[in-house]
Amino acid sequence: MDIKINSVSKSFDKKPVLTDISFDIESGGTVCLLGPSGSGKTTLIRLIIGAISADRGKITVGGVRVPNRELLSRVGFMPQNDALYDDLTGEDNLRFFAGLYKVPKNKVKERINDTLGLVDLSRDGKKLIKNYSGGMKKRLSLAAAILHEPDVILLDEPTVGIDPVLRRKIWARFADMSWRGKTLVVTTHVMDEAEQCDKAALIYNGRLIRYDTVGNLRKSTKTGGLDELFFDAAETGTGDVQC
Repeated sequence: MDIKINSVSKSFDKKPVLTDISFDIESGGTVCLLGPSGSGKTTLIRLIIGAISADRGKITVGGVRVPNRELLSRVGFMPQNDALYDDLTGEDNLRFFAGLYKVPKNKVKERINDTLGLVDLSRDGKKLIKNYSGGMKKRLSLAAAILHEPDVILLDEPTVGIDPVLRRKIWARFADMSWRGKTLVVTTHVMDEAEQCDKAALIYNGRLIRYDTVGNLRKSTKTGGLDELFFDAAETGTGDVQC
């Protein structure tokens, strides 16, 4: 499913958070929303999923304008803050989400085992969430987001606090999902994670400053580092979009 973002702006308490954002995300690719903390990445993710509405502009997912409740069964979302039930086990949390997303009953056990294995929680599935560490909760939130094999997967800094070995395993799964036609949108402020994506949308002070393949973005800099583009934007104070 493709995503089209057309002239989207959003303010909170009359303070602009996103200003005139426009770009398209093709179906079956991985796009990184890259930018420093406070740049507007999380707000854009919330707009795409339909958790909040834009002040101006529109967003469509698979040709359907958001917000739209019927789209939710085809979208997976991992927020920065964990949305888990402390008094349930890891498995029971996933079972709850499986019911919410209408995973076929004959597939629930298989999907739970698969996603727990991906995030290295197979041995901890029967533990109560209140006994999980912060990192374990983060990993279970990721499992919940992909449990129902959605067509569009929105991940807000999914690997923060996850060790490098497991992070590599998770990104390998992201690549496999993309290869199978899933559309992934991942927010991060870590430059090396952007290298794992097909394209990157660089957001600075609520504006889209560049959107292109990661390879083209690197070629456009002197050092080959994406952070150089943010340094240039900070020095010039401009947000000219180049796509």
